[in-house]
Amino acid sequence: MAARPDTPGAVEILGVRVHRVGLAEAAELILGMTAGTAGKACLVATPNAEMIYAAQTDRTLRRTLEQADLLVPDGAGVVWAARHLGLPVPERVPGVDLVAVVLQRLARTGGRVYLLGGRPGVAEKARERLLAAFPGLSIPGCHHGYFGPAEDAEIIADVRASRAQLLLVCLGSPKQEKWAGAHLERLGVPVCIGVGGFLDVWAGVVRRAPEAFRKANLEWLYRLLRQPGRFWRMLALPKFVLAVLLRRSRPSR
Repeated sequence: MAARPDTPGAVEILGVRVHRVGLAEAAELILGMTAGTAGKACLVATPNAEMIYAAQTDRTLRRTLEQADLLVPDGAGVVWAARHLGLPVPERVPGVDLVAVVLQRLARTGGRVYLLGGRPGVAEKARERLLAAFPGLSIPGCHHGYFGPAEDAEIIADVRASRAQLLLVCLGSPKQEKWAGAHLERLGVPVCIGVGGFLDVWAGVVRRAPEAFRKANLEWLYRLLRQPGRFWRMLALPKFVLAVLLRRSRPSR
């Protein structure tokens, strides 16, 4: 099992360990990883309720999350579950916000980042906007997310050649976690983060929920209203809540 960062502890939610860190602390841990202080390639995941519930039946995803070095509480369901289990997390840590803080800090030292994901052209557009927002940041490579296993070797070689310190894998969950976990040691980057729609947001393809929704932990509702097709995916939320309630109610042995 991978070495764990020095965090204030974790809460186990349906068998998935989530670190009890806030945004600032999570960003600091990731920056330390990009500097190579961990002495190994590190994987960071941003689990929400849907991902944790999927890990109950998806063994590959479950193993990947078990091997991850840092799992931040991205999702209102995760925050609720941690509080219900008696080990609350400091706050919700949205992956989009976390990565933005990390990139802002990396820009101060000319940090190098590789972007992987989105439809063709999305990563390039996000790259333009990120470079404008964070002067000093270096983004030496990017690639869209519409590729198959036959192209893995080419993409891995491109990531290695970029000498990036951080790889943002934006392929959607669970594909991004599985892909990063499977190729972590070959990528040659200190840190890989699976961060879903980050590139779509920065490219302007997807509009993020208004601040009022985010503060109320209702970003999921805004996405559902904007994309009704997500309804079937959202059915995982009540199943997740029920599973946590049942796990909590079971007497300890």
